Amino acid sequence: MERRDKINYYLDIAETVLKRGTCLRRNFGAIIVKNDEIISTGYTGSPRGRKNCSDLGFCRREQLNIPRGTRYELCRSVHAEANCIISASRRDMIDSTLYLVGIDVKSGRLVKQANSCSMCKRLIINAGIQKVIVRDTKDDYRIIHVSDWIENDDSLSDKMGY
Repeated sequence: MERRDKINYYLDIAETVLKRGTCLRRNFGAIIVKNDEIISTGYTGSPRGRKNCSDLGFCRREQLNIPRGTRYELCRSVHAEANCIISASRRDMIDSTLYLVGIDVKSGRLVKQANSCSMCKRLIINAGIQKVIVRDTKDDYRIIHVSDWIENDDSLSDKMGY
């Protein structure tokens, strides 16, 4: 048996975490790792105590035909990255890596060109996370240096979200 490389090992764990997600459009799983220790996990879902879209049987953004990457204020869910950050201490997240995997619910396929939305990018920056690694295929991924998000501030352009 061939041993799985460490990055894909952590991405596999994030992919398992996303299976708890309750979004009807796209479910994401995130884990934060520092010094080869998992600090926190998070998946897409409604705030504690509120009904999930999967329980309600509808997605408001989908009903309104809102395109991907826009109008998140109408979404019931807390994003995987945000849930992951909420569950960790900032001191533990400084210089850590966040691993992110997204699945399109209808097709069951990985989300193409997945990336953190502009709100989650701000949380990741303030949490002190150093890198975000995003799964593109079962074995391929992108490494994003959070410093690039700081230097290339997408909030100053028309290119928002992912």
